[in-house]
Amino acid sequence: MTADDPDMSGPDPNRPPADGATPRDGGRSGEDTASGEDTASGGDAASGGDAGPGDASSAGAAFPDVPPARRTGSASRAFGHAFEERDTPEDRAKDNPLALKVEELILGSARTYTPFQAARAADVPMDLAARFWRAMGFADIGQARALTEADVLALRRLAGLVEAGLLNEAMAVQVARSTGQTTARLAEWQVDSFLAGLTVSPEPGMSRMEVTYPLVELLLPELQEFLVYVWRRQLAAATGRVVQAQDDEEMVDRRLAVGFADLVGFTRLTRRLEEEELGELVEAFETTAADLVAAHGGRLIKTLGDEVLYIADDAGTAAEIGLRMIETLSNDETMPELRVGMAFGTVTTRMGDVFGNTVNLASRLTSIAPKDTVLIDGALREELTAVGDAPRSEKDSATGTGYRFALQPLYQRPVRGLGVVEPWLLSRRG
Repeated sequence: MTADDPDMSGPDPNRPPADGATPRDGGRSGEDTASGEDTASGGDAASGGDAGPGDASSAGAAFPDVPPARRTGSASRAFGHAFEERDTPEDRAKDNPLALKVEELILGSARTYTPFQAARAADVPMDLAARFWRAMGFADIGQARALTEADVLALRRLAGLVEAGLLNEAMAVQVARSTGQTTARLAEWQVDSFLAGLTVSPEPGMSRMEVTYPLVELLLPELQEFLVYVWRRQLAAATGRVVQAQDDEEMVDRRLAVGFADLVGFTRLTRRLEEEELGELVEAFETTAADLVAAHGGRLIKTLGDEVLYIADDAGTAAEIGLRMIETLSNDETMPELRVGMAFGTVTTRMGDVFGNTVNLASRLTSIAPKDTVLIDGALREELTAVGDAPRSEKDSATGTGYRFALQPLYQRPVRGLGVVEPWLLSRRG
């Protein structure tokens, strides 16, 4: 079915559709995601309102002071393709034809639907479609004819999971958001660090766009297969952790070791280094940290330029990773000093991220750690001594053998928001 069929022609893209244009009514369940991003002030279309939930005119209700021709409420948010809102076919025709050709190659089909028409084709209420599209992080395109058959299919599949009872509406939005955030970063990296370097014109007079098309045509199927492979591998590992957990509560609030590693003096470096040099330094740091965390059995949660956050199921693994990072970067003359802070305790996991006092304490310990050192909290020290990885006392240290780590108590000190803590200096035994 195409947008030229009578049932899919939809309203004039320059004005909201008439009442009753949707195939069915659909209201918001009232559930919001934990991040609260779906309840932004201003009353966007995804939050309901007096307008019909499947009616694109509900966008106008969210922006009463905006002229009708410029209303682009959240109910019309859809898959963004790096272009601005267009109100007329003439405006849409100004798109670079070569860019459209590459887009069609990547997406697998041409632009066919407006957001309203796509929601109708997928048989999904407009407000639910808006929530999904916004959660995936795509730009507001008004009612431009910019969506494809693939967009409709993706929308139908996600809504189908809700209808089948496999996901509730709030969870489906979280799936859309987590997938969008993860793949957005991957796509940006591939274009900035990979594709951009390969599309330098091999011959005078050739534009980057002319070089890009055949390159994408060759790479797309291979990168797609590799992406699916890595995702399946990661899914298998995550599923294994769920199966081995004692109960459901353990999967949400778990006892884990949390570590932060932070480059010392990074702010000064940003003023001294050229942008390209700074980018190379950050890339080298993130790559080294990610490799060490993975190789020694930890899990990298996120990178923040000059800082990485990782977790491990046991204290010994986290301690080994922290010391390895210090040792590795200290032998690299191009890298600044590093400091690491770690804590052990209950951690709340959600959408691939971690939260809670344990995470906050690890971050605070990192901020007070001297350069090229690892500071840990009392709980992580207890875990290390309990399994024999570190001595409990100086007497044990003098007489015992087989310890992997050494511990030195430091003065108690107040830590912002967490009271007084007693940090311990972690080092390698011998």
